[in-house]
Amino acid sequence: MSVVVREWAECAGRDDVVLLDGFHALKHALRFGAEVLAVVADDPEGVGALAAELAPDVEGVVARLVRPGPLKELLPRVHPTGVAALAVRPDRAAGRAALTRMPRPAPVVLLDNPRNLGNVGAVVRLAAGFGATGVVTRGDLDPWHPNVVRAGAGLHYATTVDRVELAELPPGPVYALDPEGEDIRALTLPDDALLAFGSERHGISPELRARADHLVSLPMRPQVSSYNLATSVAMTLFHWGGPRP
Repeated sequence: MSVVVREWAECAGRDDVVLLDGFHALKHALRFGAEVLAVVADDPEGVGALAAELAPDVEGVVARLVRPGPLKELLPRVHPTGVAALAVRPDRAAGRAALTRMPRPAPVVLLDNPRNLGNVGAVVRLAAGFGATGVVTRGDLDPWHPNVVRAGAGLHYATTVDRVELAELPPGPVYALDPEGEDIRALTLPDDALLAFGSERHGISPELRARADHLVSLPMRPQVSSYNLATSVAMTLFHWGGPRP
C-alpha cells in the first residue's frame, strides 16, 4: 500500500471527515475555511492548471496540498475533474449557535423529510448563494452525505447545514410552503423566518404544518403537480430578497 493510499484511509476512517468529490467542491471548501486533510489527483499538474483558470484565489493552497495518487483505488467513482479531498466537518456546536443566534440577518431553510440527495445538495448551493443562515433537515437523510456534498459543490462550508428534530428548530416564525397557503406575492418574508419545504410528493408533514405560523403558496399554473424542491427554494429565497450589498 502506498503512503498516499494509507494516509487517505486513515483520514477517511474518522467520524468527523467528509469527502470533497471533484475540484469545485474542493475550491469552495477552501474558500470558506475548511480544514482540508488530504487532496489526491490522478494528474496534479492538470488540477493546478484548473485552479489557475477557475480559482486563482486558492491556486497556491491547492498546489501545496495536492498529491498524485490512484483515485480509482480510493473511490468507487472518479469525478471528471480527477481530484478528490477529505476535509473536517465544521463544529456542530458552532453551527447550532449560528442557527439560534438572534436577530438573524437571513432566513433558515428547513427541509421536511427530504428524500433525494441531489435535491438537498442543490438547496445547500442555493442557500449559500443567497446568503441564508443555514439549511436544516428533518428525517433520516444525512445532509452531509457525500452525494449531498457533491451536489452542493462543497458549499456546505459557506453556510450551516445540520439535521434537527422538531423540538430543536431554530427560533423564528415558520413559513411553510403549502398549496393552500397565502400567495407569496402578497407577503414580505422576514429575515428571521424559517422557510419550510416538504417533499414534492407528500408536502410538509402534519406535525410541521401544525407548528407553522404561516402557510405560503407559490404561483403555479393549474394541473401542474409541483415544482422541484430546489426550484421552490430558489423562488422563495428570491422573493425574500437575497444577499445584502
